[in-house]
Amino acid sequence: MYYTEQQLVDALEDLREGAVDEEVEEAFSEHREETQGHVDRLEDIFQSLDMQPEASEDPIVDAVIEQHGEFVERDPDDKVLERYNVLAARKSEHYGIASYGNLTPIAQEPGHDDIADRLEEIMREEQDALDEVAQLDEEFDFGDIPAE
Repeated sequence: MYYTEQQLVDALEDLREGAVDEEVEEAFSEHREETQGHVDRLEDIFQSLDMQPEASEDPIVDAVIEQHGEFVERDPDDKVLERYNVLAARKSEHYGIASYGNLTPIAQEPGHDDIADRLEEIMREEQDALDEVAQLDEEFDFGDIPAE
């Protein structure tokens, strides 16, 4: 997740910069800050274990970012791209929830309850972010999207 969160910090900045709707731009900006906080907390967790954080590539997050790049290369209408970006954000939130949901009990097993609590807190933040992105998705104005 360390690698994933690092990649998402950069991706969210790109999404923020490309946002057309002010509310979407603000949501991506806020989520980028929160994601940077996740990176910082993961680094703290590694430090508490006297370990150096190492970013291991994650083919799932790499594929999502690659898919996004391929979609952008097709030069879609701004509203279509914005819609795609919101859906990509939802996808990344689901992935984060599942990942942290799996990491939490793994941390509990050897008795690292404090670390499990921090991972669970990140998972709850991912769930809150998913709720926010889902709300954006529900409020999205389809009326202005051209048929492609």
